Amino acid sequence: MGNTGSCAWCNAPRAGGDTCPRCGANYAKAEQIRTQGRAQPVEQAAAVPLPEPAVVATLVGMEARAVEDPALEFKLCVAAIPAMLALGLAFHLLTPGLQRIFFGMPVHELGHALSAWFCGHAALPTLWRTFVAEERGWLAPLALAGALGYMMVRAHLAGKTYLVALGAALLVVQGLGTFYIRPTTAHALFSFGGDGMGMVIATALMCTFFFGKRTQLYKGWLRWGFLAIGAAAFSDMFATWWRALSDTGAIPYGEIEGVGLSDPARLVEEWGWTIKDMVRRYVMVGLACLAALALVYAWGVREAWRKTGAREL
Repeated sequence: MGNTGSCAWCNAPRAGGDTCPRCGANYAKAEQIRTQGRAQPVEQAAAVPLPEPAVVATLVGMEARAVEDPALEFKLCVAAIPAMLALGLAFHLLTPGLQRIFFGMPVHELGHALSAWFCGHAALPTLWRTFVAEERGWLAPLALAGALGYMMVRAHLAGKTYLVALGAALLVVQGLGTFYIRPTTAHALFSFGGDGMGMVIATALMCTFFFGKRTQLYKGWLRWGFLAIGAAAFSDMFATWWRALSDTGAIPYGEIEGVGLSDPARLVEEWGWTIKDMVRRYVMVGLACLAALALVYAWGVREAWRKTGAREL
């Protein structure tokens, strides 16, 4: 078999021989599963002892398979996110205060900080309050740009083009937030970013369920923790603003002891937003996050279904 093309199973560049040294898949069978949905029986030639290096390469490829039970993984991919969102909503209806304290607030404060970082301001999130520098500086933008650049380099070396594209898009967003928008707009975004960017962060946490199969994110069960935190935090934030569409009494308006005006109060009283526009913008962010989550969910389930053919390799 030639050295051109890539493995139909793991997309690694093809090597000499009939099997992929990375995932252990038979090239011909993998191609049949990808194009026909299943592999046809292949006549086996008389067994010929393989040189020791080839045996070792094949065994290493088999051990490197990310998912031991593709059928179970498919079922988990189908059920995990809908089930966690349902549990998060039930948690919100039963004990909204506890959900906000243990799940919503940490993500909410990180949303404030992330909004500030992308606008060129230094910020320090805590469990109850995020401290944001009044003026733009140079250290925070350089640190964020450096982190994004490092992610892009690592992603390029790993062949993950989608992460390179994501990093480039985030650099553009940072550039606009740091050099283009006015300081008053940036401060309004800090206030909006608590629940606004918080819903984006919560959605990203849920999306991690479908990635990192060869990392501790999967092997160490971190993805279940991220999924639970993301689903609970998103349910807490989005349900509040969805309810506010018909009941403005649901808006956490007023003053918080030791903190000052709440985010909705600051948006209305300091930055001139109307209550109707504020609620509409929060709901639009939440709906956009749900749409993005649905796309990632559909892709993840499709990939899991495709890989249930692993037993035929």
